[in-house]
Amino acid sequence: MARPAKNCPFCEAGIRYVNYKDESTLRRLVTEQGKLLPRRMTGMCARHQRQVGTAVKRARYLAILPYVKGYQD
Repeated sequence: MARPAKNCPFCEAGIRYVNYKDESTLRRLVTEQGKLLPRRMTGMCARHQRQVGTAVKRARYLAILPYVKGYQD
């Protein structure tokens, strides 16, 4: 039984480049443990999945996103 194909939310919205400064969008694409959600769950195309990975890594480095959610020091 074939599943219906998911369309990339970024392609549908007309977004050509994923910005690392867009914290709210990136938070939806990261799990509680800080891992990226896979393409089969988000429905993104390969191009935007690669861009999201790079954007999350840049946001972590600049302390926009935490490496692990809920960690208190």
